[in-house]
Formats: sequence, structure tokens, C-alpha cells
Amino acid sequence: MSEKIVRVGFIGLGSVANMKHLPSLAKYPDKCQMVAFCDLDIEKAKRAAEQYGTADAKIYVDYREMLKDADVDVVHVLTHNSAHCEATVACFEAGKHVMCEKPMAATVEDAQRMMDAWKKSGKKFTIGYQNRFRPEIQMMHSACENGDLGDIYFAKAHAVRRRGVPVWGVFNDKSKQGGGPLIDIGTHALDITLWMMDNYDPYSVSGVTYDKLRNKPEGNNGGPWNPETMEVEDSAFGLIRMKNGASIFLEASWALNTRLEKQACATLYGTEGGAEIETDKSPNRGTCVINNVKYNVPCEYRPSPKGEIDMYRLDGEKPGEIEAGQWLDAIINDSEPLVQPEQAFAVTQILDAIYKSAESGKEYFFN
Repeated sequence: MSEKIVRVGFIGLGSVANMKHLPSLAKYPDKCQMVAFCDLDIEKAKRAAEQYGTADAKIYVDYREMLKDADVDVVHVLTHNSAHCEATVACFEAGKHVMCEKPMAATVEDAQRMMDAWKKSGKKFTIGYQNRFRPEIQMMHSACENGDLGDIYFAKAHAVRRRGVPVWGVFNDKSKQGGGPLIDIGTHALDITLWMMDNYDPYSVSGVTYDKLRNKPEGNNGGPWNPETMEVEDSAFGLIRMKNGASIFLEASWALNTRLEKQACATLYGTEGGAEIETDKSPNRGTCVINNVKYNVPCEYRPSPKGEIDMYRLDGEKPGEIEAGQWLDAIINDSEPLVQPEQAFAVTQILDAIYKSAESGKEYFFN
């Protein structure tokens, strides 16, 4: 048993809670207990508490009431994007550690409020960018840290689906989400790319958004969307110039007439080599391929498969489970989580700038 058991509460118990956070935390019974569940739909809170909570777990519809509970150490904020700010600020004011689902916020102004509240609180803060924990992403990051690619001066951040518009929840509601695929899946690709480059100082952004396929819902992976309620873009693209002269091309789409799909991936171009993620359409499966020139010959390097022992696969932990474990360790050991608030803030800064540039038709410059 751990010297300390972290007591976790939840604000929002929709799909991301049930698909990622709850089952991932359940893998660590020696490190945490799930003691408080809050959702505007009390039935969702009850179901989650029955499946994952302690015997005396409490249920709430008002998170401010939950935050009065001294037994809650940390809160996972799992609401729609536009509600991240208010809930996270309230958590810090109540003296709680916070894991907020990606992105940090729907706007840079909200993200700044969250940063200010965090700095005053003295508590831990992280954002749910679990793709950093995928083995191929870890391999790519190691290559960058080791200097194998040299100076990375250009990169591409990929978040492209052919027909994958989410037709459930509030994904198509701009007032709740702040945008479409750019803020939903583009945020993961940008986080990975900035982390690889270790560069969080943007100079300017030129962005465009499109809704060209709004009235063409046929062939969608989850069934047809309703064009009348589609309030967000179907595609967004941005050219990001960094202060050190490096640049990034970001592509994000739920629906694009393309043959090649890439999600939560990056392609890196450096002075000593390059790297890219080859994907099989699954955002959690892929291969890191390193390329360079050696012995006067262009070469490629890719990892060998781990293989199997008899009938037992060696796939390892899921990224969300690794994310949960390191987050709990950061709280218990008073260490830093892998995804640091300043990094996630830079992601929101850039996403917000792409939307602003697209709306104005002009390049957006940072201070």
C-alpha cells in the first residue's frame, strides 16, 4: 500500500470519464480511492459511483458542494471545454489538485484565469494529453532528447480523419466546445509536436477554417451528422512560426476527402535526421520511423516488435493508465507531472490564435 491514498472526485461523468479516467484510476487501488462523483445528470453520477466508488462515495449535482468536502484531495474536471475554466478555478480556490481534460480551455482568456488560480493555489495541475504516453511517441521524444534529429526546424502536426465527425454529446455545439476538430483532436497533435521540439514560444500564426462538407454527412463513421446543428468547422489548418525561426504546419479535420488518415501524430524535420509516426488509423497504435543519412546512404530505423510469449501478447499498459499512474505519483511524491500547465497553456494560445486568424483573415502575432 502507498503511504498516501489520494482521494479523487470528478466533475462531469460523460464518455471521457467512463472510457478513460475511471477505468484508468481503477488500476491503482493502492494509490487512490474514488470518493465523490458530480454530474448535472445525477443518474450518471450514481452509475459511476456504483461501479468505481468507495462504499461511502458521495454523489452531487453541484460541484461547489462537492468542493466543500475536505476528504477530496484531487478533482478531475471532465466537462465540456467551455466549462473547464470555472470548475478548475473553483477547485484551486477550494485547495484541490486538478487534472483537467484537454484542451486546457476553450479560449486563451479562460486558460489565463486557470493559470492564475493555479499559481495562487500551490497545488498540482495537469491536462489530459495521454498521447504522450504511447510507446511510439515516447520513442520519438527520446530521439529528440538525445539530439538524434539535430535542430528541428520544421514539423507537421497531424489530426486528420476522412469521415469521423462525432455525432454524440456536444462536439458540434460551438458555445460548449469552442470549436470543432481543431480544438478537439488538433490539440493532441499540437501538444505532441511542441513537446518533441521543446519549443513553446510562438511568434505568429496564419490560420484558415472550413465547413465545406457540412451538407455532405454521408459515409460518416458514426452515422450521419445533422447539418442543421453543425456549428463548428469540419477542417482547420494553421502555419505556426516560432520565435527561434522554426515552423509548424497543423492540420485538423473530422471530415476531409483524403485517402490517408493520421491522428495524434507528428512528422519532424531536423538538421541531423527526421522522424514520423506511421499509423494504422488507430490513434493509439503506430510506429515511430527515424530517418537520416549514414555511411553516405539514406537510412531508416524502426523498432522491432516485442513479439509474444506463447499465447500472451505484450502490448503493455494503455496510455490513459500510464497517465493516471504518473499523475497519482506526482501528487503522492510531490513531483512534477509530465504534462506541465505552461505547456498546455501554449497549446491553447496557438489554437486560439488559429481561430482568430481564420476569422480576421490576417496573420496573428503574439506579444
